[in-house]
Amino acid sequence: MHRDSLEFDVVIVGAGPAGLAAACRLGQLAASRGVELDVCVVEKAAEVGGHIVSGAVVETRALDELFPDWREQGAPLRTPVERDTFHWLATPGRGLTVPGPFIPRIMHNRGNYVASLGRLCQWLGEQAEGMGCHLFTGFAAVEVLYDEDGTVAGVATGDMGVAADGSEKSGYQAGYELRAPYVIFAEGCRGSLGKALERRFNLRESADPQHYGIGLKEVWNVDPDKHAPGTVVHTFGWPLDNRTEGGGFLYHAEDNQVYLGFVIALNYENPHLDPFAEFQRWKHHPRIRAVLEGGERVSYGARAVNKGGLQSLPRLSFPGGLLAGCEAGFLNGAKIKGTHTAMKTGMLAAETVFEALQGDGQSRPRDLTVYQQRVEESWVWEELHRARNFSPGLHQFGTTLGAALAFVEHNVLMGRAPFTLHNRKPDHESLREAGKAPRIDYPKPDGVISFERLSSVFVSNTNHEEDQPCHLKLADPGIPVGHNLPKFDEPAQRYCPAGVYEIVVEESGTPRFQINAQNCVHCKTCDIKDPTQNIDWVPPEGGGGPNYAGM
Repeated sequence: MHRDSLEFDVVIVGAGPAGLAAACRLGQLAASRGVELDVCVVEKAAEVGGHIVSGAVVETRALDELFPDWREQGAPLRTPVERDTFHWLATPGRGLTVPGPFIPRIMHNRGNYVASLGRLCQWLGEQAEGMGCHLFTGFAAVEVLYDEDGTVAGVATGDMGVAADGSEKSGYQAGYELRAPYVIFAEGCRGSLGKALERRFNLRESADPQHYGIGLKEVWNVDPDKHAPGTVVHTFGWPLDNRTEGGGFLYHAEDNQVYLGFVIALNYENPHLDPFAEFQRWKHHPRIRAVLEGGERVSYGARAVNKGGLQSLPRLSFPGGLLAGCEAGFLNGAKIKGTHTAMKTGMLAAETVFEALQGDGQSRPRDLTVYQQRVEESWVWEELHRARNFSPGLHQFGTTLGAALAFVEHNVLMGRAPFTLHNRKPDHESLREAGKAPRIDYPKPDGVISFERLSSVFVSNTNHEEDQPCHLKLADPGIPVGHNLPKFDEPAQRYCPAGVYEIVVEESGTPRFQINAQNCVHCKTCDIKDPTQNIDWVPPEGGGGPNYAGM
C-alpha cells in the first residue's frame, strides 16, 4: 500500500483537553525560545469538540497555568459554581438533601465553572492554530508506526472510501503517514492506539487494571423560572442498589440550559442492568423531573470514563511516545473531574518533548522517562494520591460505607490515609450469570421526560458512511450467541447506550447477533464490558460518529 508521508517535529493524537493543551504549550515554548516547531494534531471527529462529552464542572487550575489571561481571551467559562447540592435518593419518590458538612471536602465545587467541554476544546483548538499548529480533523489515527528498532515513529490515518467488502469505492483515498521523533497519545478514555501500546510495551506490568464507568448525558433547555445558573446537583442512591456504584448530576449552565446525566461503574454485577434505562428512569425522580418539566431535550451523548485512579496508571513513556490525559487514566474519581489533570499532563508531556527536541538527532533520548518523573512531582500526582482510595473503597464496601470512608479520608484525615486499597479484578469479569441475577423491570419511556435509544442517537447527530467495513470487530463471531446469550443474556443488548447490538430471532427461531454499527456514538463501553473481551472497537472512517454541539 502506498501512503503519502508527512514529517513533523511532534504528532499529537486526539484534540481533547490533553492533546490541545500539549499543542498550545509547545507553541508557547517555541515562541519563547524563538524556534520553529512543526506540530500536528490529528482528530477523528469532523471538527474539534465533535466527539467530546463531559458533565462538565471545570476546575481551572491547569488553564490558569497555561493561559493566565483566559478570561480576557474569551475562554467559554462564564458560569461560576454558586452552590453545591447533594441528594440521597431513597426511593422513586423520596430523597434527602445531604447537609454540606457531611459532603467530602474534595467534592466541593466553589471556584469551578459549569461549562461545555466541547466548546472549551474548540477554543483551545483556536489558540493552538493561532500558534501555528496544524489541526487535521476528520482523520482517524488507526495504526502506530515503528522504526526498525521498535521505536514509535508516528501514526497512520485510516483510508477513506473503502466499501464494506474491502473494495475501493470511487473517491478512494489512502491514509497518510504522520511521522515525528515524538508522538503524544491523547485519544481519551480507552484509546484504541493506547490499548495496543500498553500491550506492546507492557505498560501495565505494575498497575492495577484500569476501571471504567459509562457516562450518559443530555442537554435540556428549561423553563427560565426553574433555571439557577451555577447550581451543581449530584445524586446517589436510587435507582441503583448499594452494590452498584454510580450516580446522577444536574448542572445549571448559561442560557437557560441544564446539563444532566448519569454515570454507572462498569464493574456492575447484574447482566440485566441497562445503564441507558437507569438514566431515563432516574430523570423521573421528583427532584430531577421538577427541573425538566416544561423543558426540551436538545442533545444526547455517552462516553466511557476512567475511574481506576492512581493505582491503575500505566507506565507513561516508551520509545518515541508518551501517554497523556485520559489515555492513561488521570481522571480524579473523587472529584468527578479530569479536564484539569488531562490538561496538566498534556502540558508536562509538551515540556518533556520540547526539551528533548533541543538536542540533535543523535543525542535525543528515545524513551522519555523524565516525563514520568515530571508527573510524579506535579500537583496531579499529589491530587490523585489523596484520592486513591475513593474508587476501590466504593467497590469493596459499597456505596454507603464507601462514601463514609471518603468522608473520613478527606474531612478527617485530609487525604493522608495510611493505607492504599486496590481493585485487581477487571470490570469485564464482574458479571454474574443471568439466571442467578434478578431481572429489572424498566418502565417504558414517555417521550417527554424519558426517551428510547434511537431517538437519543438521532439528537446526538451520529452519522457513519454505511458502506464501510464494520469498526466493531469480533474475535470470534460465535461467542455472542454461543456463550454470552445463554450465560449472560447477551449484555451488549443493554450496556450499549446506542442500540448497536441486537439479538434478532430468525423465522426459524434461531437467534442471530446483529451489529448496527452506524448507531455507534464511540463510547467504547463494548470494548470494556464484553465478558469475554471479544469486541475490539477500532476507529471507523474519519469524520464519522456523533457530532456533538455544546456537550
